[in-house]
Amino acid sequence: MDAARRYAAELLGTLLLVLAGVGTAVFAQLQGGVVAVALAFGFVLVGLVYAIGPLSGAHLNPAVTMGVLLSGKISVVGAVAYWIAQFVGATVAGFVIWGLVRWGGVADQTGALGTNGYGVHINRGGTAVLEVILTFLFVLVVLVVTSRVEHAGFAGLAIGLALVAVLLVGITLDGTSINPARSFGPAVFEGGAALRQLWVFIVFPLLGGALAALAAPLLVAPSRHFRAEPDAPDPAAPDPT
Repeated sequence: MDAARRYAAELLGTLLLVLAGVGTAVFAQLQGGVVAVALAFGFVLVGLVYAIGPLSGAHLNPAVTMGVLLSGKISVVGAVAYWIAQFVGATVAGFVIWGLVRWGGVADQTGALGTNGYGVHINRGGTAVLEVILTFLFVLVVLVVTSRVEHAGFAGLAIGLALVAVLLVGITLDGTSINPARSFGPAVFEGGAALRQLWVFIVFPLLGGALAALAAPLLVAPSRHFRAEPDAPDPAAPDPT
């Protein structure tokens, strides 16, 4: 039952993150600009980290789950379940946004349902490098701040601000993915070039998350008392065998 609640939290959290962030781009980018979009993503992530973080860790991003998996803080089964939940949640959010544009009389201010893409302001190679670097930075912040017990109360704020920062760097270039689920949900309904380019926004954010997992131990001493992930084995607990 606890596992099901964690997976449900990841699904709902990813749905809300994509709906709020991508929704702001689609519905209000012309009025608010890229700053409003970045802040929408960041603010909702801060709230979600504090709301569901104690339950699921509030990954809400397959690249974060990749980093956590390679850090040994979640099982392979748990990671796969998180990935499924995240992609399902993002797809539901994409459907809601698409439905509002298609049937709700809402104007799509991005012209592409808020999807990520390259070719206008950056090429594919540049996009690959950008997504690896920005995802590395974001996931590194997540792994480090959730591994330091003395900063646990401020983890959500640090994570949200890190998301705002990387979004501000990349929104005008490729829309800033750093989150394969965020890219997947809208692309499924937009189709066309967004769907053809989707693999770039899945592969390279996951690579960035993996690299962050390799770098994080250089910045954080192992802790025997703070468990960053609800289903991680507690090294302080007695061996049940």
